[in-house]
Amino acid sequence: MPDPRLSKRVASITESSTLAIDAKAKALKAAGENVIGFGAGEPDFPTPAHIVEAATAACADPVYHHYTPAGGLPLLREAIAAKTARDSSLEVAANQVLVTNGGKHALYNAFLSILDPGDEVIVPAPYWVSYPEMIHLADGVTVELPTTEATGFRVTIDQLERAVTPKTKALLFVSPSNPTGAVYPRAEIEAIGRWAAERGLWVVTDEIYEHLVYGDSRFHSMPVLVPELADRCLVINGVAKTYAMTGWRVGWVIGPPAVIKGAASLQSHTTSNVSNVAQAAALAAVTGDLSAAGEMRAAFDRRRITMHKMLNEIDGVSCYEPEGAFYCFPSFAGVIGREIAGTSITDTLTLTDIVLTHARVAMVPGDGFGAPGYMRLSYALGDDDIIEGITRVAELLS
Repeated sequence: MPDPRLSKRVASITESSTLAIDAKAKALKAAGENVIGFGAGEPDFPTPAHIVEAATAACADPVYHHYTPAGGLPLLREAIAAKTARDSSLEVAANQVLVTNGGKHALYNAFLSILDPGDEVIVPAPYWVSYPEMIHLADGVTVELPTTEATGFRVTIDQLERAVTPKTKALLFVSPSNPTGAVYPRAEIEAIGRWAAERGLWVVTDEIYEHLVYGDSRFHSMPVLVPELADRCLVINGVAKTYAMTGWRVGWVIGPPAVIKGAASLQSHTTSNVSNVAQAAALAAVTGDLSAAGEMRAAFDRRRITMHKMLNEIDGVSCYEPEGAFYCFPSFAGVIGREIAGTSITDTLTLTDIVLTHARVAMVPGDGFGAPGYMRLSYALGDDDIIEGITRVAELLS
């Protein structure tokens, strides 16, 4: 029962299905237990030294001690435009960039800027847990489209066509995907982009994992492949994943100048400018080379292969091979219905609790991602911890 003192808007936010597990894991760690956590949605590497040094210098510069434009430092907006052209071949001007307090803030600003009450947003599932809540807070309606391993966790044109209604305003497109690691091939991205353009729909495309793709998979930016979509496309990105800067809180929205101007006006009345020190760090990040990002990607690739192999060796578990990001998203459907450690496993929420209690391993149940029966496991942690953690799970379920 929500507290009557809360507004209806806040009271209607769905509580995360992982909160209880997260609280229990932290309590066990605080008590000195050796808990291995696969829940982290962030690189386990430090921010590269030259970026930290740029922030340190900014701290000592009085120029950064005062308010700056709400939409972002002009130099940073220009640098993000240049970085976008360099990395994805999308040519934009500085006035098409809004600097935000992280990628999450960029997404929220995007939805608030284009949605009216009752507008529908098509969201392929599994999805990152915050997408539906942001759409809801913007008075929009989430229309979920389930995907499975059979389609590589990728939505099809037929599904999209069946889901569109007169109320459809936008499609949320994510590649590489959190939580599945799916990466759409070029031809599918083009087809989906043209489908959206022909229907006059907005596309909000989250490109935060653009540099984390593996094997033969390649990242492609939808508005580059489908230029006619550019006037109705909002690109979300940030420094968090590529540069190991999750705590610095710098993201951005790229879109048509009029929409970015409106989103900047919104931001001017909510948060105003992003921390100037963090913006200075982001400037050093996006104008520097990608050598550190390449080293991280190589480590993630190695860990990806290890985790994927070990998960598929567990009886009752099947795991699609992730092609991007840093998550495996295995199905535990073959474990549901068993009795583990004296408890009947009825769902992944129960299984998560049992694994944490008896194996001291924290995983994230797929329920919050719109995929009951699955678990999300991050491989953004040390190789030894990955091996130890999966081994513990395997032994408990054997």
